[in-house]
Amino acid sequence: MATTLAATRQVVEDYQRLFVNRRAYTIQSIRPHPETGRHYYFRPSKKGTDAPLMLTEGTIRQHLEGKITVGLYAINPSTQRCKWVAIDADYKNSMEDLLKLQYHLTRDRVEPALEMSKRGGHLWIFLAMPLLARECRIYIHDLALKLGVPVKGAGLADGIEVFPKHDAIGSGEFGNAIRGPLGIHRGANRRFWFMALTTRWTTRSSTSTVCEKLPRKNCGGSSLVRKGQSRISRRVRRGSLQRHETLGTGDQNSAFWITLGRHGRLAGITSRAVHLVRTVATTAAATT
Repeated sequence: MATTLAATRQVVEDYQRLFVNRRAYTIQSIRPHPETGRHYYFRPSKKGTDAPLMLTEGTIRQHLEGKITVGLYAINPSTQRCKWVAIDADYKNSMEDLLKLQYHLTRDRVEPALEMSKRGGHLWIFLAMPLLARECRIYIHDLALKLGVPVKGAGLADGIEVFPKHDAIGSGEFGNAIRGPLGIHRGANRRFWFMALTTRWTTRSSTSTVCEKLPRKNCGGSSLVRKGQSRISRRVRRGSLQRHETLGTGDQNSAFWITLGRHGRLAGITSRAVHLVRTVATTAAATT
């Protein structure tokens, strides 16, 4: 059963600042498809018209309270920039690959957050300032190549998927959406939470020895985020990263984190997230 949450105005505003980069969105169907049994996503429109609905605070509140499930787009078309990067993995042994990526991102002073999913998980990187989608993709694909982590679409049927999925999008284009965090996954009929990790890691291959479900102590995450963001940008611009596929195709009292942290899943990323909620608010407003 999905946990019932009451989303306050402050929670909704914080969520919007952290995750919403444009007003276009998708909705996951409540009812499964009669033939496949899957819950597909579609872009909603106003009744009786083809005019698309835009994401509002009311929409976000419904998502957080479990009434609907929205999908979010990574790229703001007016800037070609992202305020977050998400790595989706749902294949066999995918969690081990996500933990490997998380460990090495942390070593590179980039602090990711791990969200569980139905068959695997999503690894989220929140940027203090938006970066070009192309730079985000080059950085993650290069890291995956170095670690031997498979990338879906690079001649492989299974592997990680990187959001944004495009270097840039044209006028009237959307790219690919990913399920908004903390919403109900209709296929599983439940929410999936962010997991807190300790700062201690081992080099053993067993996932259980790498991921300890214990809260991380406050470790100055805000400064790490800033360093990680600039590090990604600098490395790409210096040309020190490789491209291994054709990428162009195809405050500690934050109501948001305190409210959701009461469910016991968000301990450890609070200070980081609060910093991000504040800094993202200074960036350009989301567009359609």
